[in-house]
Amino acid sequence: MSQSLQSQLATDILQRINAQSMPAGTRLSERSLAEALRVSRSPVRTALRQLADQALIDPHPDGGFVVGAGALQVKPTALISTSDQEDLYLRIAQERLDGKLPARVSENELMRRYEVTRSQLTDILRRISNEGWMERLPGHGWAFTEVMTSSVAYADSYRYRILVEPAAILEPTFRIDEAGLKQCRQEQQSLVNSEVHHVSPAQIFDANTRLHETIAACCGNTFILDSLRRINRVRRLMEYRKAVDRQQALRRCEEHLVLIDLLLAGQLEKASSMMRTHLRDAAREKRAVVSA
Repeated sequence: MSQSLQSQLATDILQRINAQSMPAGTRLSERSLAEALRVSRSPVRTALRQLADQALIDPHPDGGFVVGAGALQVKPTALISTSDQEDLYLRIAQERLDGKLPARVSENELMRRYEVTRSQLTDILRRISNEGWMERLPGHGWAFTEVMTSSVAYADSYRYRILVEPAAILEPTFRIDEAGLKQCRQEQQSLVNSEVHHVSPAQIFDANTRLHETIAACCGNTFILDSLRRINRVRRLMEYRKAVDRQQALRRCEEHLVLIDLLLAGQLEKASSMMRTHLRDAAREKRAVVSA
């Protein structure tokens, strides 16, 4: 799907939310939106993920999305295009990794540096804050939180995941979240069908971490889930340092589909073994990219 169509659909959805005065928490039906906007459900799903990435709508525990407080506070016409927003987001990430941005910075400094309006910057900062690598300070300042910048730490994070994630599937408390896994399966299938070649690195990262965290949550051990979430938060910017290898990303998404099907079929031993192989192969490929 083209970026222009995705951006237009996201704007149209925001306009419907505001025109119908939908309160926060209202479920956003893909089918109803697709019918109203006269498109298929796949581009609507991608546009909804874009709005979720901007923290304008929120994920629902049972899958799908609901109106978020952010959608009620921003005018659709104030949104910058998807590609421009993604460029700015990645530029902030890269300049932070390169040490060009200090640990603390004001909104005025960021507006001047990137030549954007406060409304445009607010959308970006809301997204970054939602992802956990920047937080608002008292007043108008912002502070970057801990991020992973070392290739050694990056490799260590994968070794930890190889130890923990396969074992989590074999925990006696492991219970399948059928609804959550099916939602992740739809997302992964959309990527495999074609979207992996068009969506942003952030969207691929979010879809993949969402699946791994959904699986971790099934084990019922909050320490395992919390540790994985922290690792994913601090490694996020390392994933953006180099361009995404779309073919590798496609292969990983295909593996995700097989992994989900094993879990839904209750074949936990096979799923655990595949998770270990999947992470080992991904670690080898990602380490080569990040170290390049």
